Amino acid sequence: VQLQASGGGLVQAGGSLRLSCAASGSIFSINDMGWYRQAPGKQRELVAVITAITSGGSTDYADSVKGRFTISMDNAKNTVYLQMNSLKPEDTAVYYCYVNMRNHKWGRWYDYWGQGTQVTVSS
Repeated sequence: VQLQASGGGLVQAGGSLRLSCAASGSIFSINDMGWYRQAPGKQRELVAVITAITSGGSTDYADSVKGRFTISMDNAKNTVYLQMNSLKPEDTAVYYCYVNMRNHKWGRWYDYWGQGTQVTVSS
C-alpha cells in the first residue's frame, strides 16, 4: 500500500492550501483516513480524521484548526483531502496523511503513512 500526498507549499498568513493524499495498492476496505502534523521540536499531533462512508463518515478535528480546516474523502478514489483556510504561522509543519485499512476481508486493520508534505505559513 502506498500513500501519495501533495499540495503543500509556502503561503502567507490568511491564505489557503489544499492537501491531497491518495492510497493505492491492495486495499480491501478503509476504516478511516486523516492527517497529522509535526512542527520542528514538537511532537506529531492529530489534525483531522474522517471515517469512511461505510463506517459513518464522521469527522474530528484538533481544537486549533476547528472552523478553519475541512477534511473530506473520496471513497471511490481512496483519497483524503484537507482544505486549510485562514492559515496561521503556527500551522507551519510537515503534514502526514495516514489510512487505517485492511487488505482482505479477514485481515487485521493497519495504519499506513504517507511521506509527508511541508506547509509553511509566513507572517
